[in-house]
Amino acid sequence: AAAGLGYVGGYVINTYKSYDNFLQDKYALLPAVIILCVAVVMFIIGLIGCCATFRESRVGLGLFLAIILVIFVAEVSAFVLGFVYREKVKTDVQGTMRSVFERYDGKNPESIVVDYMQEQLRCCGVKNYSDWTTTQWFNSTGNNSVPVTCCRQELKNCTGRLDQPQEL
Repeated sequence: AAAGLGYVGGYVINTYKSYDNFLQDKYALLPAVIILCVAVVMFIIGLIGCCATFRESRVGLGLFLAIILVIFVAEVSAFVLGFVYREKVKTDVQGTMRSVFERYDGKNPESIVVDYMQEQLRCCGVKNYSDWTTTQWFNSTGNNSVPVTCCRQELKNCTGRLDQPQEL
């Protein structure tokens, strides 16, 4: 379990690096760091449990049980806090994403991240393609289209025009 959590924590940190322009909050990586810390603690607790079982120590097994109960209470607390604050996180991320979309010009580093995100996640805009109509880039191009990274990947001749929303 500790190895699995360690993998998940490392994967999350690695994935966040691709989207760091959207996650400007300094606490964005906190869940991944917590997961890695939990993995280390679980490994140590697992060793205590194995050693206590191997030695048939009542004190060691009692300590192991107490630690497992504390971890269970912490997990329930984390679940409740995650459930309570999910809307705040959603609002914060959407606000940051909108500000990055506003700076889109097709050339700057934020633009590259936006294009990468839209291609990898197969999405367009924050909620949908209509989010592009309020951006400075959309108004400056005047061609009534969104970036071609909004196009479906299986379509080769898509231009991103808004009069063909089925291609987006």
